[in-house]
Amino acid sequence: MAGKKGQKKRIWSEEEKRSICAQARVSGVSVAQVARRYAMNTNLIHKWLRDPRFVSEEHAADLSVHENATFLPIEITGIAPAPTAPIASTPSTDSITAQRVDITLSDGRRILVEGPTALSAIVAMVSGLAR
Repeated sequence: MAGKKGQKKRIWSEEEKRSICAQARVSGVSVAQVARRYAMNTNLIHKWLRDPRFVSEEHAADLSVHENATFLPIEITGIAPAPTAPIASTPSTDSITAQRVDITLSDGRRILVEGPTALSAIVAMVSGLAR
């Protein structure tokens, strides 16, 4: 496909491609914004983003962590329940569900629950982990 009359096809070095891909991966920045910055088509950036040669080392480390992630079963035994104030539940709160719940604990651990889940189940899980 030819460009506009008088324009030459641009050749991007691998370092330029890596730099553009890194800019496109920044949180809050869209691929379209980066494409406009370089006066190029967004489809080309998307093509580069799928190419493993242009994945930054930092992003590659993130991908390898997620690829090797596994789920482990949790069973809590031998802990006496601490006296706590009961959580008042009304029929209206028992029917509340969430599609995704993401909780970051004060020590940096993260709990992620995806899929339709009752609010009461989330509260029970968190109170069980807090003991």
